[in-house]
Formats: sequence, structure tokens, C-alpha cells
Amino acid sequence: MLFHLRTRSPHELWLVIVDASASTRRHQALSDAKGLLAQLFDDAYRQRARLALLTASGNVPMWQVQGLKASAGLRDWLNGLGAGGGTPLLAALGEAGRWLTARRKRFLAEQQRLLLVTDGRLKEWPTLPALDCPGLVIDIERGPVRLGRSKVLAGQLQSEYRHIDELLPG
Repeated sequence: MLFHLRTRSPHELWLVIVDASASTRRHQALSDAKGLLAQLFDDAYRQRARLALLTASGNVPMWQVQGLKASAGLRDWLNGLGAGGGTPLLAALGEAGRWLTARRKRFLAEQQRLLLVTDGRLKEWPTLPALDCPGLVIDIERGPVRLGRSKVLAGQLQSEYRHIDELLPG
């Protein structure tokens, strides 16, 4: 009897970093981002992508899930997501870089993608870690005075840039 390997496309991993610092409460930024994330989680479920989810709020970033299949449980987490505290975004990016590197060694064929949702409200930052995967920075900064730092972050991360208003149904 011959055994045939099923051919499959490589798995995808979507690493989502959500900036849920206090500044994201302004002008409904986090609320709108939650709607966008709900759609992303649905897309991940339909495409059978794996998700890693890291939140940046308070003092330290916190993993919510690491490489699991998207599930309905993410909706509950998303509904409970609130904003507050500082912006440990740089620590989250460093943690994400280390985690992606380790995961790449275990899952050689996995295609990794980064999605960073942030208002970019950081005072300054040193050189950013190289994450070595395609990425998209979604800028949720709103209001009459916009600093535009998310666009700079996207450039330094060698990622695409979009403002959330371009992605929401008008």
C-alpha cells in the first residue's frame, strides 16, 4: 500500500499587537479598532489562520493567545478589552520579535504576518526590532491634533501603513 502525503498550503500565523493604552480611549479610537479586530478574527477563522495576540497596556505587554486557531472565545476577550495605563509598545515589539524568531525555528513553512494597531503616542523610541515578516500598522490616532507617529513606526518596521478611517465602512 502506498501512502500519499496530502499537499497543503503552509499555515499562516497572524501576530496581532493591540495598543490599549489610555490614549486610545480618545475619539472612540479603541472602540472602532475593536470592530476592525472582530472582522479580522472572523477572517482568521474562515481562513484557518493561527493567531497570536499581544496587548500593550499598563506596565508590561501581555499575551492573550499564542499561535492558536481563531475561535469564538476571542470575541469575549475583545468585548472585555478596555484601555488604560501606559504604552509598553516597545516592550511588546521586542517580545513579539523574540517569539516570532523562536516560532520560525519550530514551524519552518509557516507564513507569518504582523498587524499592529496603535495610535503611535510614544514620546520617543530607539531602533525598533526587525520582525522579519510582512506587516501592517493600523493608525487609530484621531482628533484635531495628530502627531502621525504611527506612520513613522510603520516605516521603521518596514510595514504597510493605513489609517483606520480608510478601513472602516463610511
